[in-house]
Amino acid sequence: MLLLSAACAPTLQSRSSDPLRDLDVLLERARTEAAIPGLALAIVRNDSIIYARGFGVREQGGNERVDEHTLFAIGSNSKAFTAAVVGKLVEEGRMRWDDPVTAHLPEFRLFDPYVTREITMRDVLSHRSGLGRRGDMIWYATPFDRAEVIRRVRHLEPNSSFRSEFGYQNIMFIAAGEAAARAGGRSWDELVTSWLLQPLGMHRSNTSVRDLARAGNVATPHTMRDGRVVPIAWRNIDNAGPAGSINSSVADMTQWVRMLLAGGELDGRRILDEATVRELQVPHTITGSGIDSLFPIRHFSAYGLGFGLSDYYGRKLLMHSGGIDGMLSTVALLPEERVGIVLLTNSDAHSVYSALPFDIIDRLIGERPRDLTSRAIATDAAQRAAAAEAERRRAAERVSGTRPSLALGDYVGPYESPLYGTLDISLESGQLVARRYDTLRAPLEHWHYNTFRATWSDAAFGTTLITFALDADGTAATLEIEGLGRFRRVREPGRDR
Repeated sequence: MLLLSAACAPTLQSRSSDPLRDLDVLLERARTEAAIPGLALAIVRNDSIIYARGFGVREQGGNERVDEHTLFAIGSNSKAFTAAVVGKLVEEGRMRWDDPVTAHLPEFRLFDPYVTREITMRDVLSHRSGLGRRGDMIWYATPFDRAEVIRRVRHLEPNSSFRSEFGYQNIMFIAAGEAAARAGGRSWDELVTSWLLQPLGMHRSNTSVRDLARAGNVATPHTMRDGRVVPIAWRNIDNAGPAGSINSSVADMTQWVRMLLAGGELDGRRILDEATVRELQVPHTITGSGIDSLFPIRHFSAYGLGFGLSDYYGRKLLMHSGGIDGMLSTVALLPEERVGIVLLTNSDAHSVYSALPFDIIDRLIGERPRDLTSRAIATDAAQRAAAAEAERRRAAERVSGTRPSLALGDYVGPYESPLYGTLDISLESGQLVARRYDTLRAPLEHWHYNTFRATWSDAAFGTTLITFALDADGTAATLEIEGLGRFRRVREPGRDR
């Protein structure tokens, strides 16, 4: 008995101690060491908000403090809201989870006609379309609206067979949102606002950056450039709204978390049917993880509908992260413990968002602290060093003393991709310049042979290599953008041979 008591003592002691003790110190240390200008955290337990606080500033160099009402982008944590909207339509009999997407969006097409015919709402909400994590450049920083993004996805070739494996896919959530809008008779934005945000009392939350100007108390996005964290502009991602455009605060998000932990009710009012909440939490697709070494206590990982699922020390864990330019977030739920955590940050240059919630969960459930946050900060530093080394290696591989095969003017013209649209190559003051739509421009520096280095005006795109290929008669026929793919030259009468 003495041996048993001694063995149990650390756990009993940690369970009886205050899990919030020194939490402010932990959060401020994490924020400072990860160079995050501002963050906010809220904790729900047993339907009560036991913690909600902001740290740091809304913008680097400013003095306006982050608090629990400061608005951040929640990114892909919007996906669960989209799944919940579909659930509301199921409740009303206007949609079924296993309806084909084309039943509500007849124009929807994928590369494989069989998949087009068979893919369901459940499939698109659980990342098993077979497309993998590709195609984001169709919507990211483009003028295409949701309808055009969906129209173009038919040209995206799959990278696995249908329903065979997990492949995170933003465009499928855009399609889910548009199908819901068609079935619901209102836009996705209106459905989310009227069915979820308003009934939950999330009155500061919205679905578009266009609504931020009149909101006040808004965090500024930040990223890392040349080794420094700097503020950047908010990016409008309305065309990907159902996949990630909601903006919220930790105070508002606690309402969403309380409702989910209570099986669809909030303060005695039913928001979602209990069956809908359960459906969001059912494993649909087995997922792999690149961070299993951090979680040896985890036995499975899967994706539900808008939530990642796993076990954690024998408890069911729902977790999802969100990331868009300059913002990272995490929502974590332990339904059996009636515990929920919301973390919002105004920097995209850290991994603290994925580690810190686990350190807090360990406190709340009385497990031995592992300080994953410090490990994440160290990993970030190592990854930045590796990226710098990769850039040095690429520069060393550059072949000096080469020239382009053609005169610069012979590369000029529009190049077209059925997925990504038109890239225009022009000659300005003796230098080739690439333009993608009205806002994205890059002067092209000769790298070697027929490859040029593009330095994009939007720093989110960084620098990429563009390689031209010639056809049999020596004319520039295609170009390949590193990480994006091939664009074929559009023949212009009177110019091309």
